[in-house]
Amino acid sequence: MPVTLPDDAREHAVAALRHYAGDELGLDMGDLAAGFLLDFVLEEIGPSIHNQALRAAQRHLTARVVDLDIELGEPEFPTTTR
Repeated sequence: MPVTLPDDAREHAVAALRHYAGDELGLDMGDLAAGFLLDFVLEEIGPSIHNQALRAAQRHLTARVVDLDIELGEPEFPTTTR
């Protein structure tokens, strides 16, 4: 599954890349070049970031499911005395 950005996020990312290229690298990068760079980063690095976020979500959900019995469980037969 390719990593994509909504149009508004893509516009902000292109602007951020242009700003970074100018301030940090001394490059005058246009929208087209910044868009191509963004496409490359999304294609090459995006899946790693996506997978890392997915693993983090899985860890979080697994921990929550394990705690369900503690948080929501009720003692069975609470009035029975032996």
